[in-house]
Amino acid sequence: MKTVKLVLITVILGVAGTLNAQVLKADAVKTEITWLGKKVTGQHNGTIKLKSGELTIDGNAISNGNFVIDMTSIACTDITDPETNAKLVGHLKSDDFFSVASYPEAKLVISENATFNGTTAKVTGNLTIKGITNPVSFEVKKEGNTYQADITVDRSKYNVRYGSGSFFSNLGNNLIYDEFVLGVKLVVE
Repeated sequence: MKTVKLVLITVILGVAGTLNAQVLKADAVKTEITWLGKKVTGQHNGTIKLKSGELTIDGNAISNGNFVIDMTSIACTDITDPETNAKLVGHLKSDDFFSVASYPEAKLVISENATFNGTTAKVTGNLTIKGITNPVSFEVKKEGNTYQADITVDRSKYNVRYGSGSFFSNLGNNLIYDEFVLGVKLVVE
């Protein structure tokens, strides 16, 4: 009988916690996502747009999140020559990199509760790029209705091979580092 009562109390507390959860919709217009990729001879940076998303806050924790990134919106912000800029963006969208025609969306799903310690929380989730899903972890900082994070992504885990030392040898100055960083400034309503 005590076991039944304990299970019932646990279920009630679990449901009560879920009832207090707050689902916050991402503001896709105000949210900013930047990218930074480095190579032996320099680096490039740009932006990419959030298509949709929501974040669930339960008490002092992020309990869930689901975000869709519009891969067709990849833009380069450091190359001022229009022709050179278009060439790089076209290459990033090609099968050499992100195969945007076949995979127009990437997704991030938060998979574990992340309790805030002050204004920061360690988030774990699953990132899907080119139909391939891998776990990622990153620190989130909350300020009002904004959540900021730098997410380091190893592109070789998503079969993004071009110029990668993980797949090719003797690249010399043509080597492009596997890790790139997504700077996220998520604004929720």
